[in-house]
Amino acid sequence: MTPEETKKQEQYELFSPEETDTPETETTNEPEHETESRSGYKVPTASTDAIHHLPGMYQSWFLDYASYVILERAVPHINDGLKPVQRRILHSMKQLDDGRYNKVANIIGHTMQFHPHGDASIGDALVQLGQKDLLVDCQGNWGNILTGDGAAAPRYIEARLSKFAIETLFNPKTTAWKLSYDGRNREPICLPVKFPLLLAQGVEGIAVGLSSKILPHNFNELLDASIAYLKGEVFTLYPDFQTGGFVDVSRYNDGERGGSVKVRARINKMDNKTLVINEIPFGRTTTSLIDSILKANDKGKIKIRKIDDNTARDVEILVHLAPGVSSDKTIDALYAFSDCEISISPNCCIIENNKPYFLNGSEILRHSTDQTLHLLRTELEISKSEQEEALFFASLERIFIEERIYKDSEFETARNMDKAIAHVALRLKPFEPKLIREITNDDILRLMEIKMARILKFNADRSDELIARIRKDIAETERHLEHIVEYTVNWYLMLKEKYGKAYPRRTEIRSFDTIEASKVIEANEKLYINREEGFIGTGLKKDEFVCNCSSIDDVILFYRDGTYRIIRVSEKVFIGKHAIYVNVFKRNDSRTIYNVVYRDGKTGCSFIKRFAVTGVTRDKEYTVTKSTPGSRILYFSANPNGEAETVKVILKPKLRQKTLVFEKNFSEILIKGRSSIGNILTKAEVHKISFKQKGTSTLGGRMVWFDHDVLRLNYDGRGEELGEFQSDDLILVILQSGEFYTTSFDLSNHYEGNILVIEKFDIRKTWTALLFDADQQYPYLKRFSLEAGNKKQSFLGENSKSSLYLLTDEAYPRIEVVFGGNDSFREPLVIDAEQFIGVKSFRAKGKRVTTYEITTVNELEPVRIPETAFDENETVPYTAETADESDEEQPSGQMNLFDDQS
Repeated sequence: MTPEETKKQEQYELFSPEETDTPETETTNEPEHETESRSGYKVPTASTDAIHHLPGMYQSWFLDYASYVILERAVPHINDGLKPVQRRILHSMKQLDDGRYNKVANIIGHTMQFHPHGDASIGDALVQLGQKDLLVDCQGNWGNILTGDGAAAPRYIEARLSKFAIETLFNPKTTAWKLSYDGRNREPICLPVKFPLLLAQGVEGIAVGLSSKILPHNFNELLDASIAYLKGEVFTLYPDFQTGGFVDVSRYNDGERGGSVKVRARINKMDNKTLVINEIPFGRTTTSLIDSILKANDKGKIKIRKIDDNTARDVEILVHLAPGVSSDKTIDALYAFSDCEISISPNCCIIENNKPYFLNGSEILRHSTDQTLHLLRTELEISKSEQEEALFFASLERIFIEERIYKDSEFETARNMDKAIAHVALRLKPFEPKLIREITNDDILRLMEIKMARILKFNADRSDELIARIRKDIAETERHLEHIVEYTVNWYLMLKEKYGKAYPRRTEIRSFDTIEASKVIEANEKLYINREEGFIGTGLKKDEFVCNCSSIDDVILFYRDGTYRIIRVSEKVFIGKHAIYVNVFKRNDSRTIYNVVYRDGKTGCSFIKRFAVTGVTRDKEYTVTKSTPGSRILYFSANPNGEAETVKVILKPKLRQKTLVFEKNFSEILIKGRSSIGNILTKAEVHKISFKQKGTSTLGGRMVWFDHDVLRLNYDGRGEELGEFQSDDLILVILQSGEFYTTSFDLSNHYEGNILVIEKFDIRKTWTALLFDADQQYPYLKRFSLEAGNKKQSFLGENSKSSLYLLTDEAYPRIEVVFGGNDSFREPLVIDAEQFIGVKSFRAKGKRVTTYEITTVNELEPVRIPETAFDENETVPYTAETADESDEEQPSGQMNLFDDQS
């Protein structure tokens, strides 16, 4: 060791005898009876000369403390998925278990002989175990994970181990033991858990220098995954939460460190003015959720009138909206600005071989399954050993009694026990080859303990039955050992059959769309402009009102010289005195088209152009013109849906100039990029340009798609194409329950997950439905047209037990009805729906199909196809494509009246 290392090592010493004159023992002037008790305990005296070096203290003491917290308090063990306090609680409850409930105060007191950290930590851990509803059977007020209410005092509530815990967690024969902290008791090192408990319960713990956060998973899915692993199949695990809601697992990364999941509350519309929250995100309570909503409302990001919390057994939070507020937009705003959507980052840290490791969910499940297989094999081997021992002694007992060894004169006249044991061993020697092992003195001593009453009641037939039954049990155990994988699979199947029904999946897995805050935030501010002084802002209350906006919006400004820029909304900002257009800017908006006429320079030509501004850099100046000095905008309009108006152009009169006034329609101009020069409108000097006539959109209809993964509309080509929509077109939604309604094609619309049909609404379309009428208890067929309306209506009737066999929009459908049950011998019935019943209202009951029992309904290929999409008496618009040269004089809409005569 170098001198530098020696000096550094000396600094870490907390106490050195050479550095003080304090002797090893000190005497005091106090009486002996005051310093020494009856047990010989002496009060030590403090040394005032001790030297403590801080670097050494931090290196040794801090590492010891960190290691203790990681291994003994905060992080679970991979073998049983429990923290030490949880393991000690369950061990203590097993010792107290007599089938009846025990006071939690008694459980806490009993656990303190194993856990040295006080009653508070034990009580909190026990309440958390009870609230997970898996290992502890609770009685009394144990709090509520939905509302965040705490449990009652330990003296008022009771608990016992659940049947599942007793069956899967305990087996003293396969448990490794160690001494408790004070050496008075034994406690398990790990419980022999035969189930992926760590993934089922989840865990969260904060240690020194690291933390662990493992999300809970579904009971049945874990068993299915374990079975799949044993069979060599691929499996996938996703979290499931007691609080329900929705979860997006696209970035879950199998629970490994670095992944994340998004969790959302389940929000439904009670009506257009009221939202109801039925399920909340994991880790949140109704109180914290309501607080976050109120904070968003106070900041003006959402507009609500009031909130009612009606939560009892189930969550029910009613959010009453302010007048004129969109319910669909508010749902998105709740996800964007409150705890209705949160992100959770798992950190799968566990203890293995007294070291922390970072794994993923699949690795933990594989380890748990291998552990379960090992424990089941060990239990079978122990059981086989016990059965073989029982077979050995039953055979030995039979030989001892049938051969009447106990009546031998040598046995009866033996002088001592050794002589008697030697004689019995000699008599049993010929039978030893038939036994499964050698005979020992302990076996003979056990034979000699048999009471005479048992010998007198000995029955050879019963003994044979017992031996045969034991041999059968041994053979079955050996078969299980030979097929241990199959035996383990059956173990998991048994658990699923016995307990799985109580643990359905509560959290729905769904992909979330990205909610842009700028699109869903409420326009809670008003934007004003002072044109004389050149200011805009939300604080100019006395000046000219421009539009409503939000605090995170951008504003687009166009100036008279043709420049424009984007700025952030603020309370007051200087923009200059020559602004001609101010409005909220929507990024990536290609539907808003700007129609502009500008003059190039002071005496140049006038250009006309149409363009969109989709994305620019904030606070950077751009120009509409060719950047020639003296350029000026002569006409400007902003059109949110690409409308093209007609303008009137008045020129300044000049010598030999024939045209002074003309009209120009912007629809003749193509929409180009914002940096394009445009087309020449006129080379003459323009006196004035004024609005002449409003035009229609030149962008045409908008293509709309529906993404079934996120249950939202989009214009980006994701999901099912619904078609091209004009401004007044609607979307038809038919649910599996038989309910239907129509909506607009706005992207903020929300849709349920049980959609049967979603398409562009066509009021002329005829639908055919074969349904089971719960009132009449028979199948009925009906044909009908649907009506537009945003309120849900049902074509199955008012009875909620009515169900739908088949729904089709085929014009001439053919339906095959297959009979079952007692009527399975009958031939299938084929129905031509168009001839069977006419088109009526969707509220009509329809026509009964049969009184026989139906097993399946199939739609057959139609034999007829409609020739035209129009009805015979429907008028056809007059267009150049449908007109004939001989029909040029006929008025529009009357062509089909004369088709037969021409």
